[in-house]
Amino acid sequence: MSLIRILFKRELASYFATPVAYVFIAIFLVLAMAFSFYLGGLYERGQADLQPFFNFHPWMFLFLVPAIAMRLWAEERKSGSIELLLTLPVTLWQAVFGKFLAAWAFIGIALLLTVPIWITVNYLGDPDNGAILAGYFSSFLMAGAFLAVGSCLSAVTRNQVIAFILTVVVCFLLMLSGFSLVLDFFSGLNLPQAVIDAIAGMSFLTHANAIGKGVLDLRDILYFTLMIAFWLYATAIVIDMKKAD
Repeated sequence: MSLIRILFKRELASYFATPVAYVFIAIFLVLAMAFSFYLGGLYERGQADLQPFFNFHPWMFLFLVPAIAMRLWAEERKSGSIELLLTLPVTLWQAVFGKFLAAWAFIGIALLLTVPIWITVNYLGDPDNGAILAGYFSSFLMAGAFLAVGSCLSAVTRNQVIAFILTVVVCFLLMLSGFSLVLDFFSGLNLPQAVIDAIAGMSFLTHANAIGKGVLDLRDILYFTLMIAFWLYATAIVIDMKKAD
């Protein structure tokens, strides 16, 4: 664990060593506020909650998280620093996990910076703070799932733009899989109901919305945990396969 912690600290510090981190956080905060207040009508609704704020997180993450994920391995492979990293006394799994945790923590910091809006809602009304806390938890888990997908696809290519586009497409498909339009399409193919249910169960939005409503179902938490573990495992496999390239 100490090696993962060292790698985690190094990676997290590297985000703040360049303007990229500050630009990302600024864009995230501006978009979050603009969507919440102008599109979501946070104050005009007259309800003391943050539902309009959380409703737009999946769509913001769809583009912002891949922008963070694309550099995880594509940049290492392009610069050749991945060879140096893999010669260090860390296992491949430790390297994958350490870099992922640092990126996830960075996104978590961006989320924490939105806490003043939570404080403001408490000042103006009497919100259900448990539901709001669940909303933050849901957003953080969803960001982790997006990031894990991006980590794997970043390992596939040396080109960060390609990694970004692939991650957006895959995450978009995973988001849409629970929509009735998509499920109706597969139902029209006369697929077994078990397959339709499996496709619906793959949706990020279905599980995130359930947690966001304040219902902490173990199945939803397990879904995100397994999704993150699966994509990180796939990341390690891809890097191992391509380390000779």
